[in-house]
Amino acid sequence: MKEGMRTSVEGILLVQEHNHPHILLLQIGNTFCKLPGGRLKPGENEIEGLKRKLSSKLAANSPSFQPNWQIGECVATWWRPNFETVMYPYCPPHIAKPKECKKLFVVHLSEREYFAVPKNLKLLAVPLFELYDNVQRYGPVISTIPQQLSRFQFNMVTS
Repeated sequence: MKEGMRTSVEGILLVQEHNHPHILLLQIGNTFCKLPGGRLKPGENEIEGLKRKLSSKLAANSPSFQPNWQIGECVATWWRPNFETVMYPYCPPHIAKPKECKKLFVVHLSEREYFAVPKNLKLLAVPLFELYDNVQRYGPVISTIPQQLSRFQFNMVTS
């Protein structure tokens, strides 16, 4: 039996469409969306673990198309106090040993990237205005990304 807190990392991949920032989400089926990422191995570095998870979920098999993942700031930390699915943006004070800590990192993409998406998933570019306060569709973690990114100034590049 393993003991200890599970640590997971997820990437916020920002793209620009129609002069507005969009977040890349993986859609499972027709309803459930998630950020790319996953659980870390025990003792694994967060940045290296996120790169490993992004490569396993999105990188093409060809060495010439391997993304150079540029992991930026950690913009959020979420806590799962027990074995339920509910996560909080803080660790409740009565919880001595939370079950999971999830960190969200901004991932900087180059002007062109090639992604290989598994057949059972869809890669969606969702605008920030659709995510904002849309807890019913995206859940509390993803729907608060616009607030977490509000401290950044986005420079839209036109070519």
